[in-house]
Amino acid sequence: MRRSEVNKIIMDFERFLAEHKFYLPVWAYWKPEEWKGKYDICSEIVDNKLGWDITDFGSGDFKKTGLSLFTIRNGNWDKKDKMYCEKIMMADEEQETPMHFHWNKSEDIINRGGGNLVMELYIATIDDKLSQVPVTVSIDGVLTTVNAGEPLILRPGQSICLRSRVYHKFYGQKGKGNVLIGEVSLVNDDAHDNRFFEEIGRFPEITEDVEPVHLLVNDYEKYL
Repeated sequence: MRRSEVNKIIMDFERFLAEHKFYLPVWAYWKPEEWKGKYDICSEIVDNKLGWDITDFGSGDFKKTGLSLFTIRNGNWDKKDKMYCEKIMMADEEQETPMHFHWNKSEDIINRGGGNLVMELYIATIDDKLSQVPVTVSIDGVLTTVNAGEPLILRPGQSICLRSRVYHKFYGQKGKGNVLIGEVSLVNDDAHDNRFFEEIGRFPEITEDVEPVHLLVNDYEKYL
């Protein structure tokens, strides 16, 4: 992805958050130079990868396969000081987050507003293939069973609880607008806890054609 593309996506995400009156921490708006020399007081942010996360999952086509995220809080499995995570995300209509599960993390995915969120679910087999057995999940505390891969629609205000080893992909429903998505989960660990059904990249390669408007979580090491 080009840095200019990433910058535009961040600014579009900021506008969407403002429309829904969702507010981020003050450091979310720091310029790259404001991070210099701050590791000692911001190590929790840096080490636990809090902040902006724009990804096309290595697809080269963000509009088709991509997601805009901001990790608000997160812990660390090693330190065990905070064993939870919260994210806010934006998905465009038919913009897909690819099929994956988590080895350890369970999570609630919440439609916080905007359009409808479509999810497709499969139980992972012992050898990590897609089982065709029906999937039972909790929708806001109500047990709900769907066929494997059957589109499940979450309308604004609805949430789903996903246990570990449940394959899921999601996208905004066509014709309903962008979706504001919340996540509340156990610790997020992108380095070790994601299992994508097809081998893809979690973070994009960035071509630096302009300066960053804000740092991404995968920029911290370079700039700090």
